[in-house]
Amino acid sequence: YGFWPTKETFFAKLNSLPKGNKNPLRRLITWKSTVMSLKAVKIGEFVGYGNSYMALENIRLAIVPVGYGHGYSRLLSNQGLVLISGQYCQVVGTVTMNAIAVNVSKIKNLKIGDEVILIGKQGGKEITVASFSESTQQVNYEMLTRLPKDIPRKIIP
Repeated sequence: YGFWPTKETFFAKLNSLPKGNKNPLRRLITWKSTVMSLKAVKIGEFVGYGNSYMALENIRLAIVPVGYGHGYSRLLSNQGLVLISGQYCQVVGTVTMNAIAVNVSKIKNLKIGDEVILIGKQGGKEITVASFSESTQQVNYEMLTRLPKDIPRKIIP
């Protein structure tokens, strides 16, 4: 996928390259999903198993059909980020086996079926594998190997 297994390996390799050379690896992965449904949540209402998140204002949620069964770690409950419409949006509530809830209150005209970036670039912003795996205390390879084989893959030359 074009990732170094650890920061130490990356820095060791960079130190051995002639000055001016950059990372010789090219990132090859984007992990996407879509907005499955939209839901309004009023101030004081709870989101997630065990009431793990309380809305401090009226918010709008997008439900995304990705969860820990797909390799999206439960450690990202109430702290993970995704990209929707080129904006960072926070995961709220507990990551379930097959879905996450994302606060999309700041996005206008969002609709069911819109693209959600879990890892990759959108609108000039990026969620890297490194930032994703650091949030879950995993190394790049560990996180990448947790992506189940049944997630559809498209190879784009």
